Amino acid sequence: MSAPNAKAQAMVLAAGLGKRMRPITDTTPKPLISVAGQPMLDHVLDKLANAGVTQAVVNSHYLGQQIIDHVATRTAPTIITSPEEDLLETGGGVKNALSKLNEDAVLIANADVFWTEGAEPLFDRLINAFDPDHMDALLALYPVSNGYGYDGAGDFFWQVDGRLKRRGEAPEAPYFFTGVQILAPHLFEDTPDGAWSLNVVYDKALAAGRCYGLVHDGGYFHIGTPEALKESESVIAKALEIERAKKAASGGV
Repeated sequence: MSAPNAKAQAMVLAAGLGKRMRPITDTTPKPLISVAGQPMLDHVLDKLANAGVTQAVVNSHYLGQQIIDHVATRTAPTIITSPEEDLLETGGGVKNALSKLNEDAVLIANADVFWTEGAEPLFDRLINAFDPDHMDALLALYPVSNGYGYDGAGDFFWQVDGRLKRRGEAPEAPYFFTGVQILAPHLFEDTPDGAWSLNVVYDKALAAGRCYGLVHDGGYFHIGTPEALKESESVIAKALEIERAKKAASGGV
Protein backbone atom coordinates (compact mmCIF):
# COMPACT_ATOMS: atom_id res chain seq x y z
CA MET A 1 0.00 0.00 0.00
CA SER A 2 1.24 3.48 -0.84
CA ALA A 3 2.28 5.80 1.97
CA PRO A 4 -0.20 8.55 2.86
CA ASN A 5 0.10 11.55 0.55
CA ALA A 6 2.69 9.77 -1.61
CA LYS A 7 2.95 11.21 -5.10
CA ALA A 8 2.16 8.93 -8.04
CA GLN A 9 5.07 7.77 -10.19
CA ALA A 10 2.96 7.26 -13.31
CA MET A 11 -0.07 8.49 -15.21
CA VAL A 12 -2.33 6.70 -17.66
CA LEU A 13 -4.28 8.85 -20.10
CA ALA A 14 -7.82 7.48 -20.33
CA ALA A 15 -9.97 10.52 -21.08
CA GLY A 16 -10.25 10.36 -24.87
CA LEU A 17 -13.45 10.03 -26.89
CA GLY A 18 -12.49 6.95 -28.95
CA LYS A 19 -14.56 8.12 -31.93
CA ARG A 20 -12.96 5.73 -34.42
CA MET A 21 -14.00 2.75 -32.29
CA ARG A 22 -17.70 3.48 -32.61
CA PRO A 23 -20.17 1.83 -32.22
CA ILE A 24 -18.29 -0.03 -29.44
CA THR A 25 -17.45 3.26 -27.73
CA ASP A 26 -21.07 4.43 -27.79
CA THR A 27 -21.43 2.54 -24.51
CA THR A 28 -17.87 1.59 -23.47
CA PRO A 29 -14.88 3.95 -23.18
CA LYS A 30 -12.03 2.79 -25.41
CA PRO A 31 -9.64 2.04 -22.49
CA LEU A 32 -12.11 -0.56 -21.21
CA ILE A 33 -12.42 -2.43 -24.52
CA SER A 34 -11.17 -5.97 -24.06
CA VAL A 35 -8.01 -7.11 -25.83
CA ALA A 36 -6.52 -10.54 -25.13
CA GLY A 37 -9.02 -11.19 -22.37
CA GLN A 38 -8.91 -7.94 -20.40
CA PRO A 39 -9.40 -4.19 -20.86
CA MET A 40 -6.57 -2.33 -22.54
CA LEU A 41 -6.32 -0.09 -19.46
CA ASP A 42 -5.60 -3.11 -17.26
CA HIS A 43 -2.83 -4.31 -19.57
CA VAL A 44 -1.08 -0.95 -19.07
CA LEU A 45 -1.69 -0.86 -15.31
CA ASP A 46 -0.45 -4.45 -14.91
CA LYS A 47 2.76 -3.53 -16.73
CA LEU A 48 3.21 -0.55 -14.41
CA ALA A 49 2.74 -2.79 -11.37
CA ASN A 50 5.30 -5.26 -12.77
CA ALA A 51 7.75 -2.34 -13.14
CA GLY A 52 7.41 -1.57 -9.43
CA VAL A 53 5.08 1.42 -9.76
CA THR A 54 2.98 1.52 -6.59
CA GLN A 55 0.69 4.44 -7.38
CA ALA A 56 -0.64 5.86 -10.64
CA VAL A 57 -3.00 8.60 -11.75
CA VAL A 58 -5.73 7.73 -14.27
CA ASN A 59 -7.64 10.60 -15.85
CA SER A 60 -11.14 10.30 -17.28
CA HIS A 61 -13.77 12.25 -19.16
CA TYR A 62 -15.86 10.37 -21.75
CA LEU A 63 -18.01 7.77 -19.94
CA GLY A 64 -15.64 8.60 -17.11
CA GLN A 65 -17.62 7.05 -14.29
CA GLN A 66 -17.11 3.63 -15.87
CA ILE A 67 -13.35 4.15 -15.70
CA ILE A 68 -13.48 5.47 -12.12
CA ASP A 69 -15.57 2.49 -11.01
CA HIS A 70 -13.28 0.06 -12.82
CA VAL A 71 -9.98 1.25 -11.34
CA ALA A 72 -11.49 1.39 -7.84
CA THR A 73 -11.12 -2.39 -7.71
CA ARG A 74 -7.33 -2.32 -8.25
CA THR A 75 -4.74 -2.66 -5.52
CA ALA A 76 -1.55 -2.71 -7.61
CA PRO A 77 -0.87 -0.04 -8.48
CA THR A 78 -3.21 1.96 -6.29
CA ILE A 79 -5.06 4.51 -8.39
CA ILE A 80 -5.64 8.22 -7.95
CA THR A 81 -8.36 9.38 -10.33
CA SER A 82 -8.26 12.71 -12.16
CA PRO A 83 -11.70 13.33 -13.67
CA GLU A 84 -12.01 16.10 -16.24
CA GLU A 85 -15.29 17.98 -16.58
CA ASP A 86 -14.05 19.39 -19.89
CA LEU A 87 -11.74 17.31 -22.05
CA LEU A 88 -8.23 18.69 -21.55
CA GLU A 89 -6.40 16.64 -24.22
CA THR A 90 -3.06 15.04 -23.43
CA GLY A 91 -1.05 18.06 -22.30
CA GLY A 92 -3.84 19.69 -20.34
CA GLY A 93 -4.72 16.36 -18.75
CA VAL A 94 -1.20 15.83 -17.42
CA LYS A 95 -0.90 19.45 -16.26
CA ASN A 96 -4.23 19.11 -14.44
CA ALA A 97 -2.82 16.12 -12.51
CA LEU A 98 0.64 17.53 -11.71
CA SER A 99 -0.17 18.10 -8.03
CA LYS A 100 -0.71 14.34 -7.70
CA LEU A 101 2.45 13.33 -9.55
CA ASN A 102 6.09 12.84 -8.65
CA GLU A 103 8.11 16.03 -9.02
CA ASP A 104 11.18 14.39 -10.60
CA ALA A 105 10.01 12.33 -13.58
CA VAL A 106 6.77 10.61 -14.47
CA LEU A 107 5.98 7.56 -16.59
CA ILE A 108 3.05 8.40 -18.85
CA ALA A 109 1.17 6.02 -21.15
CA ASN A 110 -1.95 6.13 -23.23
CA ALA A 111 -4.60 3.77 -21.89
CA ASP A 112 -5.57 2.46 -25.32
CA VAL A 113 -2.25 1.03 -26.50
CA PHE A 114 -1.22 -2.61 -26.56
CA TRP A 115 2.26 -4.09 -26.79
CA THR A 116 4.12 -7.27 -26.00
CA GLU A 117 7.49 -7.18 -24.28
CA GLY A 118 10.90 -7.65 -25.84
CA ALA A 119 14.10 -8.74 -24.13
CA GLU A 120 13.18 -6.55 -21.15
CA PRO A 121 9.85 -4.94 -20.20
CA LEU A 122 9.37 -1.57 -21.88
CA PHE A 123 8.69 0.36 -18.66
CA ASP A 124 11.84 -1.09 -17.06
CA ARG A 125 13.89 -0.05 -20.09
CA LEU A 126 12.52 3.49 -19.98
CA ILE A 127 13.13 3.84 -16.24
CA ASN A 128 16.70 2.56 -16.55
CA ALA A 129 17.48 4.70 -19.61
CA PHE A 130 16.10 8.00 -18.36
CA ASP A 131 18.93 10.36 -17.45
CA PRO A 132 17.63 13.59 -15.85
CA ASP A 133 20.99 15.29 -16.31
CA HIS A 134 20.55 15.17 -20.08
CA MET A 135 16.88 14.39 -20.72
CA ASP A 136 13.58 16.13 -20.17
CA ALA A 137 11.66 13.64 -22.31
CA LEU A 138 12.25 10.02 -23.26
CA LEU A 139 9.74 8.70 -25.79
CA ALA A 140 9.22 5.05 -26.67
CA LEU A 141 9.32 4.62 -30.44
CA TYR A 142 8.51 1.80 -32.83
CA PRO A 143 9.61 1.15 -36.43
CA VAL A 144 6.95 2.16 -38.94
CA SER A 145 7.74 -0.97 -40.94
CA ASN A 146 6.85 -3.32 -38.06
CA GLY A 147 3.90 -1.70 -36.28
CA TYR A 148 0.82 -3.89 -36.67
CA GLY A 149 -2.08 -1.80 -37.95
CA TYR A 150 -0.05 1.41 -38.19
CA ASP A 151 -0.51 3.19 -41.52
CA GLY A 152 0.98 6.64 -40.85
CA ALA A 153 4.11 8.29 -42.22
CA GLY A 154 6.07 8.16 -38.97
CA ASP A 155 6.84 10.86 -36.43
CA PHE A 156 10.57 10.96 -35.72
CA PHE A 157 14.08 10.33 -36.90
CA TRP A 158 16.15 8.66 -34.17
CA GLN A 159 19.63 10.15 -34.29
CA VAL A 160 22.94 8.49 -33.46
CA ASP A 161 23.11 9.93 -29.93
CA GLY A 162 19.51 8.94 -29.19
CA ARG A 163 18.06 12.43 -29.61
CA LEU A 164 14.96 12.83 -31.70
CA LYS A 165 14.21 14.94 -34.75
CA ARG A 166 10.66 15.47 -36.00
CA ARG A 167 9.66 14.28 -39.49
CA GLY A 168 8.93 17.88 -40.42
CA GLU A 169 8.62 18.33 -44.19
CA ALA A 170 10.06 14.90 -44.96
CA PRO A 171 7.57 12.57 -46.68
CA GLU A 172 8.14 9.90 -44.03
CA ALA A 173 10.17 9.06 -40.94
CA PRO A 174 11.24 5.59 -39.78
CA TYR A 175 9.74 5.67 -36.27
CA PHE A 176 6.39 6.52 -34.74
CA PHE A 177 5.63 7.47 -31.16
CA THR A 178 3.95 4.69 -29.17
CA GLY A 179 2.19 6.82 -26.55
CA VAL A 180 4.57 5.63 -23.79
CA GLN A 181 7.11 8.03 -22.30
CA ILE A 182 8.89 9.59 -19.33
CA LEU A 183 8.56 13.35 -18.88
CA ALA A 184 10.12 15.81 -16.46
CA PRO A 185 7.31 17.82 -14.80
CA HIS A 186 9.22 21.11 -15.16
CA LEU A 187 8.41 20.92 -18.89
CA PHE A 188 4.91 22.04 -17.95
CA GLU A 189 6.05 25.39 -16.59
CA ASP A 190 4.68 28.29 -18.66
CA THR A 191 2.32 26.04 -20.60
CA PRO A 192 -1.30 26.94 -21.44
CA ASP A 193 -4.28 26.30 -19.23
CA GLY A 194 -7.20 24.29 -20.57
CA ALA A 195 -6.98 21.82 -23.45
CA TRP A 196 -3.70 21.34 -25.34
CA SER A 197 -1.48 18.62 -26.75
CA LEU A 198 1.68 17.15 -25.25
CA ASN A 199 3.34 18.18 -28.52
CA VAL A 200 3.86 21.55 -26.80
CA VAL A 201 6.27 20.03 -24.26
CA TYR A 202 7.87 17.73 -26.83
CA ASP A 203 8.71 20.80 -28.91
CA LYS A 204 10.15 22.50 -25.82
CA ALA A 205 12.38 19.47 -25.10
CA LEU A 206 13.36 19.11 -28.76
CA ALA A 207 14.38 22.77 -28.96
CA ALA A 208 16.59 22.33 -25.89
CA GLY A 209 18.20 19.17 -27.28
CA ARG A 210 16.75 17.19 -24.36
CA CYS A 211 14.17 14.96 -26.11
CA TYR A 212 15.41 11.41 -26.60
CA GLY A 213 13.97 8.20 -27.99
CA LEU A 214 14.09 4.53 -27.08
CA VAL A 215 13.04 1.94 -29.67
CA HIS A 216 10.75 -0.77 -28.29
CA ASP A 217 11.99 -4.25 -29.22
CA GLY A 218 8.79 -6.23 -28.60
CA GLY A 219 5.51 -6.15 -30.51
CA TYR A 220 3.25 -3.14 -30.95
CA PHE A 221 -0.36 -3.16 -32.10
CA HIS A 222 -2.31 -0.14 -33.30
CA ILE A 223 -6.01 -0.90 -32.77
CA GLY A 224 -8.01 2.01 -34.11
CA THR A 225 -11.29 0.57 -35.36
CA PRO A 226 -13.68 -2.30 -34.50
CA GLU A 227 -12.54 -4.06 -37.67
CA ALA A 228 -8.89 -3.74 -36.67
CA LEU A 229 -9.74 -5.09 -33.22
CA LYS A 230 -11.32 -8.20 -34.71
CA GLU A 231 -8.54 -8.73 -37.25
CA SER A 232 -5.81 -8.36 -34.62
CA GLU A 233 -7.12 -11.04 -32.24
CA SER A 234 -5.27 -14.00 -33.74
CA VAL A 235 -2.07 -11.98 -34.31
CA ILE A 236 -2.07 -10.75 -30.71
CA ALA A 237 -2.75 -14.26 -29.40
CA LYS A 238 0.29 -15.55 -31.30
CA ALA A 239 2.46 -12.66 -30.09
CA LEU A 240 1.47 -13.37 -26.48
CA GLU A 241 2.39 -17.04 -26.93
CA ILE A 242 5.83 -15.99 -28.12
CA GLU A 243 6.19 -13.56 -25.22
CA ARG A 244 5.28 -16.25 -22.67
CA ALA A 245 7.70 -18.72 -24.27
CA LYS A 246 10.55 -16.20 -24.12
CA LYS A 247 9.79 -15.43 -20.49
CA ALA A 248 9.73 -19.13 -19.59
CA ALA A 249 13.02 -19.73 -21.41
CA SER A 250 14.67 -16.91 -19.47
CA GLY A 251 13.43 -18.24 -16.14
CA GLY A 252 10.59 -15.76 -15.73
CA VAL A 253 7.24 -16.65 -14.19
